[in-house]
Amino acid sequence: MSNYTVLIVDDERQQAELLAGFLRKKGFEALVARSGREALEELRARPIDLVLTDMRMPEMGGLELLHRGKQINPEVDFIVVTAFGSVENAVEAMKQGAIDYLMKPIDLEQLELVVNRARERRQLVSENRWLREQLASRHDFTNIISVSQRMNEALSIAARAAPTRATVLILGESGTGKELIARAIHAASPRRDKPFVVVNCAALPESLLESELFGHEKGAFTGADRLRKGRFELADGGTLFIDEVGDLPPQVQVKLLRVLQEGTFERVGGSQTLKVDVRILAATNRDLDRMVEERTFREDLYYRLNVVRIWLPPLRERREDIPHLLDHFVRRFASEYGKQIEGFSREALDLLLKYDYPGNVRELQNIVEQAVVLARGNLITTAELPPSLRSRFSPVEEEGTTLPEKVAAFEKRLLLEALERSQGVQTRAAQLLGITERNLRYKMQKYGLKGFRESG
Repeated sequence: MSNYTVLIVDDERQQAELLAGFLRKKGFEALVARSGREALEELRARPIDLVLTDMRMPEMGGLELLHRGKQINPEVDFIVVTAFGSVENAVEAMKQGAIDYLMKPIDLEQLELVVNRARERRQLVSENRWLREQLASRHDFTNIISVSQRMNEALSIAARAAPTRATVLILGESGTGKELIARAIHAASPRRDKPFVVVNCAALPESLLESELFGHEKGAFTGADRLRKGRFELADGGTLFIDEVGDLPPQVQVKLLRVLQEGTFERVGGSQTLKVDVRILAATNRDLDRMVEERTFREDLYYRLNVVRIWLPPLRERREDIPHLLDHFVRRFASEYGKQIEGFSREALDLLLKYDYPGNVRELQNIVEQAVVLARGNLITTAELPPSLRSRFSPVEEEGTTLPEKVAAFEKRLLLEALERSQGVQTRAAQLLGITERNLRYKMQKYGLKGFRESG
């Protein structure tokens, strides 16, 4: 980022000028203020990206400067400098909004490191804001809720890739928001006014997938009573999102590679070569690197798809986002269902923050929607949460004073999970557990599990 401006605030002029000179040599624009009041005047007078301030100064200390500086420009970042042994001051500054701290005497290599880190952070924030602004009037981007560094890095890559025509490969577990990212990239691209077409390779039989992608001529196969355009023709000029691309059969991989290389294809049963202008965004939850090694996915196709790679971390690896997602979905579904819900009880929130969400954001969204629908009051309690989630963190399991108690809690949890996976149908749950229906009913009675059907 060019013209990144650092304001150094220290009542020791010589020390401040030394640091400023060092930063200028490293390519930064550096200014000096001898007091908190001078610093506030600089913040009012010009755009400042980063303030590096001493904690202890006459008249106005670093914490007060941070508080008043943020009122002038909420976007400015602060790094505080504190004496050795005063870590509690640095911690308090971090709570107030500082992004980092340095200990005296300042190590110049460390100074360069933290300022570069602050600049990179600001660039990520700037790029993500740009992407959100681009999408605000074109696409609902509000569902991409994140404060985590890893997710913001993924969004930064998406922001930089969006204006180009580069092929993007989006990787991540099911439910992490791969299609949402793909739609965001399209909406922020020059193709935003052209079609965004989706095809899910895992949802279509192999026999139909080729026709779905490339279309077919009348009479190409039994039931083909008319010409049908495929997804590539429908997406001409726009974007084609190929979801679960790892499920493409070999013969379709060959045809897709040709489209990526030449922009041409033939419909199934046809001989006319068609040319299209389509940007490809692809996604999968499978390990394509391993599939290439095992020769179940073409290496040349992999490299054509993997021009820009975005990895979406699972929710369990960005746990700091969970409170924000919970708040977002509660407000959204409370509005949608016309309910007055303020949030979660302390016990319910504790369970939701501990949970690992194997189904990621999609599972969290489903849990919150169900809880909002079932809520009786203005707070969601543990009673509205799924039984399997409640049982995972039951007091018996956590306190577990005896082995039989722990075994019973574990068995109850397995029963609840099987009943939920089978949508409450006991015959299917028994099959999943590998026990008889009679044994299942006995165990359900033992643990007081009610409200499930005997058959589907």
